[in-house]
Amino acid sequence: MRLVMMGTGPFAVPMFAALLASRHEVAALITRPMPPPKGREKSPTNPMRDLAESRGLSLHTPDSINTEEGLAVLRQIAPDLLAVCDYGQILSPEALSIAPLGGINLHASLLPKYRGAAPIHWALWNGERETGVSVIHMTPRLDGGPILVQRVASIGDEETQPELEQRLAAIGVSAVQEAIDMLEKWDRTSSIGTPQDASQATKAPRLKKEMGAVDWTKSADEIRNQVRALKPWPGTFTFWRRAGQEPLRLVIDAARVAQAEDSAPGNVFVSDGQQLIVATGQGGLSIEAIAPAGKRHMSAAEFLRGYRVRVGDKFGAVT
Repeated sequence: MRLVMMGTGPFAVPMFAALLASRHEVAALITRPMPPPKGREKSPTNPMRDLAESRGLSLHTPDSINTEEGLAVLRQIAPDLLAVCDYGQILSPEALSIAPLGGINLHASLLPKYRGAAPIHWALWNGERETGVSVIHMTPRLDGGPILVQRVASIGDEETQPELEQRLAAIGVSAVQEAIDMLEKWDRTSSIGTPQDASQATKAPRLKKEMGAVDWTKSADEIRNQVRALKPWPGTFTFWRRAGQEPLRLVIDAARVAQAEDSAPGNVFVSDGQQLIVATGQGGLSIEAIAPAGKRHMSAAEFLRGYRVRVGDKFGAVT
């Protein structure tokens, strides 16, 4: 079968590599163009582009696949099937119609839950114990097509977004291969897959930078889930409101739930040179790894050797 791979982010890399190694012909990669860096930022990376270039594969970066330019690229390649994952654009009916078998999309959730751009982040944020991947036969509606294959996976208690993303990407490889096998046998007229129950759909919109701010009135478990979900971007942050000094921005990189006596949310409850525990709306949050503004991540003990945090100090938003 002649395929076009469409993807941009790291979640798509294992699927792309597996298709390149399969019996199918991957005719080209279509990926989103990378924006230029801002100021001192490093140039953004595109692991899909890197893999395509290493294999000498035809590469296309239209601003939108749904413009006449993008559609012309698809028509010229003439694929049997579009294989889409972590691409970042919704394909129009015209784009999907160019391939006789349409398109499949590998999505990192058990659809119809967590439709949208950030399904792994939201599953962790909401404290889900189970997630998985879905391969759908694409329609113009965002993540709304019939489900061809699903794989279920449990979520580890301390698993972070990058760890879960890597694991789900690997699980998705066999799911995609199974879906392609289904489509090869399809008569192209009968219904295929299982329709989604739209009444059960939930959304997983793109993250925003301000979402990283800690609300210390939430429970320790909720804040810990936030830390797990928002790695590496936008990160989970708060401010150490120091008496007589400017507040210091702190990025919390790892945390666990701890015991804490009744104290106002955001108050430092333990600071003994080894542990840093902050009161929350319910329980205490033990900060295991932290990065002061402009500094690297360090353990709580290392941080406390360089910064004199006292019991009763306040963590929270700057008003």
